[in-house]
Amino acid sequence: MKLQRDDFGRLVFTGADGTAHVGVVPVRAFPIAAPGEGLSLLSAEGHELAWVERLDDLPVAERGLIEEQLAEREFVPEIRRLLAVSSFSTPSTWRVDTDRGETRFVLKGEEDIRRIGRTQLLIADSQGLQFVVRDFLALDRHSKRLLERFL
Repeated sequence: MKLQRDDFGRLVFTGADGTAHVGVVPVRAFPIAAPGEGLSLLSAEGHELAWVERLDDLPVAERGLIEEQLAEREFVPEIRRLLAVSSFSTPSTWRVDTDRGETRFVLKGEEDIRRIGRTQLLIADSQGLQFVVRDFLALDRHSKRLLERFL
């Protein structure tokens, strides 16, 4: 397996048979629960070309190309703190601190907060943007108190 970028910045996958596939798209099987495990490389037509069990098992150069491509496709800010909530009924405006800075969003309904595993949450705002809380038990006391009103 060989992975590189062409002159236009597209990923090119060359398989064991020597066939080059331009416009390859990496797709995680479990982007929230296990982001480093289970990754498929898809052709531009959507056909699986290769399966990667663990991203860390790839050579550094190829792993870097895949991570760059994934960063362009995936935008899921991580909520680190809840700063304020406009009301405890929905819809409500949330002011949060994320790994990408402070922002506000509107939570339409409590059903837009989904549990993933035991301690992870996926929160969808009114525009469809997804936010993740990696471990709500690790949040500060104020954040947990605000969040518990909606769980």
